[in-house]
Amino acid sequence: MSRLVTPLIFVGASRASPIESLVADAQEAIARDLLERVIASGAFDVPIVATASPGFAASLRGLPVRVVPDEGGFHFGRTLARLIEQFDVQHAFYVGGGAAPLLTVSELTAIAELLLSHEQAIVANNFFSSDFLGFTPAAAIHRISPPAFDNDLAFRLQREAGLRSIALTRTPGTQMDVDTPTDLMILALHPGTGPWTRRFLDECSLDTSRLERVSRYLTDPTAQVIVAGRVGSHLWSHLDTDVACRTRVFSEERGMRASGREARGEVRSLLGFHLAAVGPERFFRELGELGDAAFIDTRVLFNHLRISPSASDRFYSDLLQWQQIADPLVREFTRAAADAPIPVVLGGHSLVAGGLWALIDAAWLRHDQEVARAAAVTEAC
Repeated sequence: MSRLVTPLIFVGASRASPIESLVADAQEAIARDLLERVIASGAFDVPIVATASPGFAASLRGLPVRVVPDEGGFHFGRTLARLIEQFDVQHAFYVGGGAAPLLTVSELTAIAELLLSHEQAIVANNFFSSDFLGFTPAAAIHRISPPAFDNDLAFRLQREAGLRSIALTRTPGTQMDVDTPTDLMILALHPGTGPWTRRFLDECSLDTSRLERVSRYLTDPTAQVIVAGRVGSHLWSHLDTDVACRTRVFSEERGMRASGREARGEVRSLLGFHLAAVGPERFFRELGELGDAAFIDTRVLFNHLRISPSASDRFYSDLLQWQQIADPLVREFTRAAADAPIPVVLGGHSLVAGGLWALIDAAWLRHDQEVARAAAVTEAC
């Protein structure tokens, strides 16, 4: 029986379309970087990797990891419980595919120390929509109804198993998660990206020009930026203290999946009501009167409008590639966003959570470098 914390890393996103394959490949690169950081920390037991990707499993040969192939019939909660029992895990650290691409070795070590120094506890990056979390004892997984998705795992462990939640310090490392192409573009602009992920992003050659343009507003005291969607209080506070621009925040439907509102069709959005009333073109035209740029979590709007686009359509919408979208409503919405009078960035929950947190960090790093270079030129003259 190990007294160390056991990482359980799940890798295996859908590859039903080329754009989904792009995100899945990126998540494999992120997981490889994470594994190397976990091993380097020395604070963890041998990692367990559950994957549906034979190629990724083969790429891990030679690393001190246990690979468990997904042989079909995958269910997140039941698979996690089975692995915890099979490997006699005492302290679990679950990480989803694409999670924690900026988490540092020191942050990983701190998480392990928290778990080993507390009993009946959860350490999650986001309590209401967890991308990674540690919990002890690991056997608490058997005291909850097994969730189909990882988002509400922390919520169930507290509500059904009685574990106490311990908050993590909010940083780009603990908050950033990659679920969409927009998250990948943000990661491409951040210097903390690991070597496997950086190599993958360099080969992809994603067009980050719009995102770079928008990020400059974050360090501009004369600008105003709109942020809409599942915006948590921690990001709201970060926007209030760590960006130079003014912000206009519409925070709606946080925890819509964990609470079951999404599944029950109960999602309601003020912006969604306006979009339905005036149509996409006028919606984005009027949004342009409220700010210089906008970050929009479209999943809230789609749920409000009772639209269930495919992952492919969602991802192409994030990239503003409306020509590739099959759903006519999502296509019309995305075309209007691409033609908006202000630059609009579309994405999922991570965009208005860890993604924006990481983009703020990257924007200030670039700003400080530009200021230093300008000062050096002035001094040389």
